[in-house]
Amino acid sequence: MAASQNLSQSQVSGKSPISKRGVLTIHGFGIRVRVHSGHLEIEDGIGPERRKLRFARVGHGLKRLVLIGSDGFITLEALHWLSAQDVAFSMLERDGKVLCVTGPVRSSDPRLRRAQALAGQSLMGIEIARELIDKKLASQEQVARHKLLAGENADVIVGYRAELSNADTLERIRLIEARAAGVYWSLWRNLPITFPKKDESRIPDHWRTFGPRVSPLTGSPRVAVNPPNAMLNYLYSLLASESRLAAAALGLDPGLGVLHLDIAARDSLAYDLMEPIRAMVDAFLLDWITRDLLRREWFAERPDGNCRLTASLAVRLSETAPMWGRAVAPLAEWLAQKLWSSPRRNSVANQILPTRLTQSRKRCAQGGVIQTAPTRPPHRESICRECGRTVQRGNTRCGNCRIEAATRRMPDVAQVGRLTAHGSKAQAKRSATQLRNGKASRAWNPFTQPTWLTEQFYSEKIQPLLAQLSGTAIARVIGVTCAYGSRIRQGCRPHPRHWDALAELGVLSAKLHDLIGRFLVISSVAQCD
Repeated sequence: MAASQNLSQSQVSGKSPISKRGVLTIHGFGIRVRVHSGHLEIEDGIGPERRKLRFARVGHGLKRLVLIGSDGFITLEALHWLSAQDVAFSMLERDGKVLCVTGPVRSSDPRLRRAQALAGQSLMGIEIARELIDKKLASQEQVARHKLLAGENADVIVGYRAELSNADTLERIRLIEARAAGVYWSLWRNLPITFPKKDESRIPDHWRTFGPRVSPLTGSPRVAVNPPNAMLNYLYSLLASESRLAAAALGLDPGLGVLHLDIAARDSLAYDLMEPIRAMVDAFLLDWITRDLLRREWFAERPDGNCRLTASLAVRLSETAPMWGRAVAPLAEWLAQKLWSSPRRNSVANQILPTRLTQSRKRCAQGGVIQTAPTRPPHRESICRECGRTVQRGNTRCGNCRIEAATRRMPDVAQVGRLTAHGSKAQAKRSATQLRNGKASRAWNPFTQPTWLTEQFYSEKIQPLLAQLSGTAIARVIGVTCAYGSRIRQGCRPHPRHWDALAELGVLSAKLHDLIGRFLVISSVAQCD
């Protein structure tokens, strides 16, 4: 690995600061990103928890650099280093707002940009908007039907989707999308949000459900007031960054949208590309909040009620950026080709634009398989339902909480055990065992016992050998329970009819130990020679 770091937690744990998907998230105060001696040097953190990273130009594995916050600096030389290495750079505010996005940009054709600018006032723009919303409603219908198990609401969304074919204006398309969104988000309102029991007393009441998608602070989804909406806003910000990078890489203007209106300081085209992928982000979050717990320490509540993500969760969510970039890539290429094939441009309408993001044309030419599916989502850590600690995948409690839970259940288990032990089945089983042992004892003839096998011989010779065996081995030989075999191993003297079998077992065990000891001695002597 071409990265070195000082005083960082990842150095202690032996983990690379870059995720498997090539994402590095930096956060804190006094962030520094610069180039020294050809290496990219990064410093971030808060107070004494600072880390220093250093990357060479070769072998670093960095694909995306995500910066959370606005305190610090990044030099022009560092931006040039990232651009030369085809590393995308995204700067996000702590509330998830996209501040700056840079990445690999290709030279654009002015004819493509002109077609993009004219699409908003032509039938081509209506066709593009209709297709984008159709894909979005199809994805929302799948989430509502298969994830939220709401077949009736899914059918209503299907009905709205059918109305798109008759929508001949952008306003009509936006109205259909808004009505379908109202049905879709109504299914999310009462979804329960689970926290560890340790955090229950510190959780506000409005954090216990997903709640309305519209924030009471702004009247819009922005500035969320509970954890799931804050997580969804941050994931949408990552998707917006990837959409902007995809548009710029294809030579499109991220600010000239078709479906979204022109607003200052907003990448309208990036928001257009986001629409069909939003339901995929929703499904990812839905799987998270329905299968796993959320920690109280992942979120911070501001004095006005705004819920913010802490750095630990933001870093984990940033690892999903390649998923959204891979999902939006074919959509961006489709949109670019659609604009390029505009009827206004008959001279080059049959020309096919290069697929820089998916490389689908190159794969087809080489006989490869076109991969358009998103990558597997990053691994989510399992959380103990009691204390909130990280546990192994598949477990619901850590070791300490399992012991405490077992201790709390002990009185009930003991009561059930006592009732079971004194039940009719248990008494019948004990009676049968006592009859069998009594019959065996009465049938045993003491004159068949060897004269040397006396009580003193058993105590002095056989019992020490049995102490080296397991209770299970003893029980298997004489046909008793494992508990009774353990008692014999510890010194309990069984009925004399068992002495002969135990003596043979002890002698065989002693001979085996002797053979092993001789083998070890011979091996050590051979090594010395």
